[in-house]
Amino acid sequence: MNEPTEYILTHARLVLADSILDRGWVAVSDGKIADFGEGDAPEKGLNLRGDTLIPGLVELHTDHLEAHFSPRPNVFWNPLSAVLAYDAQIAASGITTVFDSLRVGQDSRKDGFSTHLEELADAITLAQTQGALRAQHFTHLRCEICSPDVIEKTESFVATRPIHLMSLNDHTPGQRQFRDINKWLDYYRGKTSMSEAQLQDFIGERVAFNREFGAAHHDRLVEIARAHKVSIASHDDTTLDHVAESIADGASLAEFPTTIEAAAASHAAGICVMMGAPNIVRGGSHSGNVSATELARRGTLDVLSSDYVPTSLLMAAWMLPELVPSISLPDAMRMVTKTPAQAANLHDRGEIAIGQRADLVRVVAGQTLPIVRNVWTGGLRVA
Repeated sequence: MNEPTEYILTHARLVLADSILDRGWVAVSDGKIADFGEGDAPEKGLNLRGDTLIPGLVELHTDHLEAHFSPRPNVFWNPLSAVLAYDAQIAASGITTVFDSLRVGQDSRKDGFSTHLEELADAITLAQTQGALRAQHFTHLRCEICSPDVIEKTESFVATRPIHLMSLNDHTPGQRQFRDINKWLDYYRGKTSMSEAQLQDFIGERVAFNREFGAAHHDRLVEIARAHKVSIASHDDTTLDHVAESIADGASLAEFPTTIEAAAASHAAGICVMMGAPNIVRGGSHSGNVSATELARRGTLDVLSSDYVPTSLLMAAWMLPELVPSISLPDAMRMVTKTPAQAANLHDRGEIAIGQRADLVRVVAGQTLPIVRNVWTGGLRVA
C-alpha cells in the first residue's frame, strides 16, 4: 500500500522549539513540513485527538546495537538481523535520527565488538540499500585511543566509508570515568570473568598502553577527523586540562563529563555538554560521577543521549521539567532534537518548522511514562 506524500495532522499539542500550541496542526508535503498552525486546520486530516506531537528525537551516541549483536556473552547474532531489531527499537522509542556508535580499538581482552567493526558496518549499509531501516542512520566511531590497533583500524575504515562523528575515548583505569579505581574494578568484575589477579594485570596493561599510545594516538585521530571534516566529541572530560585539550581539538560535543567543573567549562566554551538520559531517569550516574540533573539545574546541560537504553531519551526529556522547574518542555525537547542535530551539523531537522524534515513523533501522556504511538521519518510513517 502506498503511503500518502501529502497530509495534515490535526488536533495535536505541538511542541515547537520555544513554545507549545495546545491545539495545533501540521501539514506535510514530500517529506517536509509545509506549514503548521494553531486552531482549525485548513482541511481535514488525521485527528491526533489531543496527543502531543514532537520533532523526531536525534540520538548522537548509542551503543545499543551491541546488545542485539551479542545478546549473551560470547554469542554473536546474525549482524543484519541484529541491525534490523536495533533499528526497530530505535524507531519505536521515537528516535528518527541515530548515530550508530561503532567501537574501534579493543577496550578489554574479551572485547569482541571491535573485531566485528566492518561486519556491523556492512550490515547497516546493506539494510540501508534495501530500504529496510525506519530511522535515518549515521556513523559514530568510538575510538579507544589507547588501544594498539585503533589508528590502523580507523584509517582503514575511513578510507572506504563515510563517518559523521568521532569520539575520543580513554577508559584507562584511574582517570576520567574510572578515576576511582574501585569503580573500574566493580565494572569489569561484572563485565568479564577475570580473576582478581587477572584484573590487576589488566590494570597494569591498560596503564602501560596509555603511556605508550595515548598522546600520539589522540593527535593522529584528531588529524583524521579534521581531514575528513568530521565532528569531534570528547569523552568523560574530568579536569580543566581535559577541557582545554577538547577546545584545542575543536570538539563540538563533550560526551558525559564526569565533574561539575568540566561540564561548566565545556559549556562556557560553546561545546555542547551531553549527558546520559539514564542518568536522569535513574537519579544519578551508574559510575558515581556527576548527576545530569544537577548539571541541568546549573544550566550546563545541552544534550541528552539514550546511551544504552533507547527509551530513556524521551523519558528523560519528559521528566526534566518536573525535576528542574526552570526548564520548560520545549527546553527539554531541544536537548533531544534541535540541539543535537545542530551539534552534528544537521540543520534540516530537530524542530517543527516550515521546510524541516517531517520527522515527527506522536506521544501519549501515560500515567507514569510518555508512550510513543506513531512515528514519521521524512514524512513516511514507520511506527
